[in-house]
Amino acid sequence: MILVWILLVVGFVLLIKGADYFVEGSSAVAKILRIPSIVIGLTIVAMGTSAPELAVSVTAALTGNNEIAVGNVIGSNIFNLMVVTGTCGVILPMAVDKGILNGDFIFSILISGVLLAMFAFDMKIGHLDGVILLVLFAYFIIKLVRKALKERTDAQEEEERLSKVKIFLYVVGGIVAIVFGGDIVVDCASQIASSFGLSQNLIGLTIVAMGTSLPELVTSVMAAKKGNVGIAIGNIVGSNIFNILFVIGTTALICNVPFDQKFVIDTIVAIFSGVLLWAGTIRYKELRKNCGIVMLLCYAGYFIYLCK
Repeated sequence: MILVWILLVVGFVLLIKGADYFVEGSSAVAKILRIPSIVIGLTIVAMGTSAPELAVSVTAALTGNNEIAVGNVIGSNIFNLMVVTGTCGVILPMAVDKGILNGDFIFSILISGVLLAMFAFDMKIGHLDGVILLVLFAYFIIKLVRKALKERTDAQEEEERLSKVKIFLYVVGGIVAIVFGGDIVVDCASQIASSFGLSQNLIGLTIVAMGTSLPELVTSVMAAKKGNVGIAIGNIVGSNIFNILFVIGTTALICNVPFDQKFVIDTIVAIFSGVLLWAGTIRYKELRKNCGIVMLLCYAGYFIYLCK
């Protein structure tokens, strides 16, 4: 067990340093391509930090651990909305683009509703549902590409502090460190939780969800501290969309994913947390400290509910 705790620390170190380099490399990519950092946050960064969710859910589904496969995604989205945004808001108030609030953010809430409707229909996510989710994901990516092309600036590219080779190494090395660090943290935390007799459902919604969301948390916090607000916000919104549409969609294509009734409340909590965050930022177009505190308190209440 001592080795498990040591590996847990190693995993956290990989997460933090990997996120640091990943954010710096991603910011440089945005400058080179002359596109808004929010687009990079919604795509490259979001997909990269959601890689652990994809790996965990697919593996869990293939091994028959359906509760972890579903709980991981729902729990991760709740963690992103309440803890990641809450922490970022407390550390540093961040302006949120109106287009994101009324566009991609609303889209992330709506697809959570679509997921709930699919569950309610026959209490599972089947192959057809998976196709529908992946088609929606394709629509989301096409829309982002069009936005990126439309908003490219014609301004002269600023001289980069990093060479293209370093940028490549930072992005690839950073995401590798994030994925491996997240994997180590999840494995070690799950072992520790299991040793205390926690249920698979609770582990999926808390330990595994928190572990696979650590890349989002660390990356968004690092981005916020570096002043890359677009990456910080885009990472959160993009990760939630990626989790539902691509992670669950891909998992459903591999095998039908049964949905236990107990996850209905958790999905509703995910939708509620999205609406609450939207309501808390829409007036001033800014994620402020008081909103961040409210989101963190809500997660504390949700965690207490899960532990009952």
